[in-house]
Amino acid sequence: MTPAPAAPDGAPPADPELLAFAVRLAAQAGRMSARAFHEGADHRFKEDGTEVTDADVAIEEWIRAELGRHAPDDGVYGEECGESTGVSGRRWIIDPINGTKMFVHRTPLFSNDIAYEDEYGPAVGVLNHPMSGRLVAAGRGLGCLLMLGPDPDPATGRRTYVDDRSELGGARTQMHNAAGWPGELLTALHEKVFLVPHLGGTMDLVTGRADALVIAGPPMGYEDVAPMPVIVSEAGGRGSDLGGTSVLTGDMSVLATNGRLHEGFLELVAGLPRSRDVRALGR
Repeated sequence: MTPAPAAPDGAPPADPELLAFAVRLAAQAGRMSARAFHEGADHRFKEDGTEVTDADVAIEEWIRAELGRHAPDDGVYGEECGESTGVSGRRWIIDPINGTKMFVHRTPLFSNDIAYEDEYGPAVGVLNHPMSGRLVAAGRGLGCLLMLGPDPDPATGRRTYVDDRSELGGARTQMHNAAGWPGELLTALHEKVFLVPHLGGTMDLVTGRADALVIAGPPMGYEDVAPMPVIVSEAGGRGSDLGGTSVLTGDMSVLATNGRLHEGFLELVAGLPRSRDVRALGR
């Protein structure tokens, strides 16, 4: 899949109505996934070894149907159903349940992720954590908003920002996919920053509950990272891969920080391996 271009300086703000529409989609996806989580969901393995449930597929199909009604000319890429090209030059990215392994194993740390890209690049990003009742959404030029409760609405959302920490030592750093981290990377970070488990990830970063997020190991999917650029930047932070390249065009590792710490993190991990083979760990 072709990555979205980087948004140029002076790109126009996103349409607030599009942001509100994306929030409604993610909120309904959250209600559907929460119901399936409580009822229990059978899972199976895809060819790449990742897990999928009927809920993943049903939610993505529902979102695609809504997009077909409201944005029929736009392209759509989803984790479970692949890509359908549109004629508008715009595209929606769907991860119906990001964290299916968490979902399957009854850990309430999954999310419903939606991104929208226009001719200028990332325009809208939404991350919904249905089990905690938190949703963050951002539109280019519209800021990053935190919404609470079962019926999120950008009109009543609260602007949210990254924190202002400037000291790398002891920085609260959430780590994801740690089983796939090479020892050198894990040790380098462990000796400098305060590593904690991945809990809210990007949401915790943009609400000031974490100073940084690091994702290494096996590469993330495009749908995993598509909402991140606009959410992090509109909250005042910075995102890239671990080499400093755009998170959408790099090696699909992730470094997201409050911005002040970013160069320090890049220097700390420069030249270190970013993944190890985890196949021996099994499923």
